Amino acid sequence: MKENQDRNEPSQASDFEFLQEKIKERPINKKKLIQRTIITASLALLFGLIACLTFLLLEPVLNNWLYPEEEPIVVTFPQEKDEMRPEDMLTEDETTQEETESEESVSSSENVALVDTPQESSTEENEEENLIAGYEDMYQSIRELYQEVATSMVTVTGVKSDVDWFNNPYESEGTIAGVVIANNNRELLILTKRSPLKGAESIHVTFFNGTIAEGSIKKYDVNTDLAVIAVELKYLSSNVLKDVSVAKLASSNDVGLQGIPVMAVGNIFGYKDSVSYGMITSMGNIITLADNQYKLITTDIYGSKNPTGILVNMEGRVLGMLDNTHNNEDTANLVSAIGITELKGMITKLSNGADVPYAGLYVQDISSDARLELGLPKGAYISNMDMNSPAMKKGIQKGDILIRVGDKEINTAADYMNAIRGYSANREITITVLRSAQEEYEEMEFVVELQARE
Repeated sequence: MKENQDRNEPSQASDFEFLQEKIKERPINKKKLIQRTIITASLALLFGLIACLTFLLLEPVLNNWLYPEEEPIVVTFPQEKDEMRPEDMLTEDETTQEETESEESVSSSENVALVDTPQESSTEENEEENLIAGYEDMYQSIRELYQEVATSMVTVTGVKSDVDWFNNPYESEGTIAGVVIANNNRELLILTKRSPLKGAESIHVTFFNGTIAEGSIKKYDVNTDLAVIAVELKYLSSNVLKDVSVAKLASSNDVGLQGIPVMAVGNIFGYKDSVSYGMITSMGNIITLADNQYKLITTDIYGSKNPTGILVNMEGRVLGMLDNTHNNEDTANLVSAIGITELKGMITKLSNGADVPYAGLYVQDISSDARLELGLPKGAYISNMDMNSPAMKKGIQKGDILIRVGDKEINTAADYMNAIRGYSANREITITVLRSAQEEYEEMEFVVELQARE
């Protein structure tokens, strides 16, 4: 019995020997671990990129669905062709005649009264009081007009970062005046100078009631240095939109504007929100620029050499944008303006986000006397052109007579200006000219691609 037990003990011990064995851990495969880590990170990055892309694509859609915006309307500033219709001149003559007859009638009545009744003399004191009261009433009326015009004026500030001599960073600001010209249901559009804002990192627009909003340059014109600044309506309160008014435009083509009283509003003396009164001294000066002609309105208002703002008539309507860059040296400080009528076509393009087309031709009218004396044909005279302009590259020369743009006949510089404005930049047009060749004029056609001038 004891022997049997002795035999069984080794057998039982051998049966449980595996419980005493050590289990070895599988060695780590570093290569596979790195591969899995890279794959996991790549998948996470791919997922993040897909999520970001999906958000960027769907965010505008969801935003428009949740907060729908009105589509911007097309802004138009109708251009004027005739300075004054014959029937208007007739009406004016009739009115003048009626006024003359009325004055004669009053004068006759006064003479009769002088005969019938003894003349009453007033004291000097009463005359002075009446004179002072008249001046006060006049200036009060002008002040009320200014307050009305001021609701459409803004101050535009361009902020730039810079460093001083000691490498210390600071911010510089350039301040100019602007005028609200349109509301397209999405933005308030402001017309102002562009060069003081060049290189600005941010643009601040301050309205007449002190409200400040962020603005951005929508488009600008190199010729006139004018730009349209856009301020989105969603950043303005309903009270601001209620108080701010859109400026009304007058006609700078009206006959007989010389001598009428006008008001300059904006940055007239180097200070914002300034105003001055005077009168128009001349209207006959023409500024010829590339593809455009503008009327220069001069005044007797003394200001800085670089005023910004608007010139308005006594009805509060804009006659022109202040610009002294075309003044003579001896009148550098007398405020001048570019006529608003000639600017309307350009402003229409800028307000709708379109580039101003550029061919590079300087065109002038040919007077009837010059045409008869020199035997020149009908058309507009090309007096000059920009170097490396689209027109010059295609072979158009100084001295050519411009007779057609596309299918539109050209007889004056205004015809050419209006024809070019009818096209968009980066489009090819056919320009037809007459070139003098051995006492004759040869008709030549040039296909010119209009550009957006930078």
